[in-house]
Amino acid sequence: MSALLTVHDPRGYPPKVTAKRLAPRLEALDGKLIHLVDCLFDNSELFMQQLQGWFAEHMPSVRTEIVKPRESWVDDPAMRAKVVKEADAAVFAVGL
Repeated sequence: MSALLTVHDPRGYPPKVTAKRLAPRLEALDGKLIHLVDCLFDNSELFMQQLQGWFAEHMPSVRTEIVKPRESWVDDPAMRAKVVKEADAAVFAVGL
């Protein structure tokens, strides 16, 4: 049985990726406010609470605040503006 087959590549075409520079690193964290951004993935709230506890125990001069977007997988401009306006740095959690 000789038949011609058409094979499609399921990988598709990758999008073009443009590199961006990382944010500048802070010299020190003492006295700074770090927003711990809970991105609403599984267990990320618990992880952020534990991270906040770690900072309280090991770096008490660093203030932390847990912030969350309104919903998962959706950009929240108000939350982003809050982080930019208030925080010196941010840590984003994507779950465990």
